[in-house]
Amino acid sequence: GGHKISPITGGTITGERINGKVLPGGGDWVTFRADGSAILDVRGTLETDDGELIYVWYRGIVAPGPDGVYWRTTPVFETAAEKYIWLNNVVAVGVHTGETVEGRVAYDVYEIL
Repeated sequence: GGHKISPITGGTITGERINGKVLPGGGDWVTFRADGSAILDVRGTLETDDGELIYVWYRGIVAPGPDGVYWRTTPVFETAAEKYIWLNNVVAVGVHTGETVEGRVAYDVYEIL
């Protein structure tokens, strides 16, 4: 068990309907559990390539599995930007891409229809 707070230092977001960057200043409050898994609690801000701000929060699970690491998140988005207001009503799941660069994570995020 235990806890760790990791700062968000930046990043990028790319997709069919949204592109931009992850702003520094957020963080990940990780809880490590005795069974070897971890609970993620991530909060941060995205800035789109057209200057709009989107708050993102997600909970996640990282756990050892029979086929490697099971790493899933459930992002929630909040924005007042008219162009991206649709994000406020999206249910999504993030799947870790398997990229393992120290200090970085990469997700494919899917809207649940």
